[in-house]
Amino acid sequence: MKYLYRLSFIALLILTATGCHRAPDEVLIRQAIDQVAKATQQVDASAVVEPLTDDFDGNRGTTTRQDIGNLLRAAKFRGETLHAVLGPVDVQPRGERYVASFTVTLTSGGKLFPSQLGVYKVETAWRREGHDWRCYSATWTQQL
Repeated sequence: MKYLYRLSFIALLILTATGCHRAPDEVLIRQAIDQVAKATQQVDASAVVEPLTDDFDGNRGTTTRQDIGNLLRAAKFRGETLHAVLGPVDVQPRGERYVASFTVTLTSGGKLFPSQLGVYKVETAWRREGHDWRCYSATWTQQL
C-alpha cells in the first residue's frame, strides 16, 4: 500500500512539473509570427495587430500598428483574400530582447492589393511585456 502511495505521489509530481513547463522564448516568438501569418490569411486585423506594441514602429516610422489594422480592416470590408507563406524563421537573442528574421511571400485576390505582392525579407524586434512577447519594431524590403 505504501508503494502505491509513493507511486501516486511521484506521478503527481511529474504531472505538476510538466504542467508548469513553459515553452522557450524563441518558440513563443515563432508561434506569434506563425499566428500573424494565419491571421493575415483570414484578413483578421485584430489578430494581426495583437502581438504588436502600442508604440510599434514599422519600416522606420512609415507604418504604425494602427496603419496595419486599418489596411486589413479595409481589405476585409472589400472582400480581399490574402495569402502569406513564411520561410524559415531565425530567432536570435539580443540581451533581454529578440530579433526574428524571415521571408514571407504575400499574394492576394487583387481587389485592394495587387494580385502578386511578392517576397519580402522581414526583420522583427521583440520585447517582453508582462508574460507575453510583443513585436515593437519591424522592417521589410521586397526581394526582386
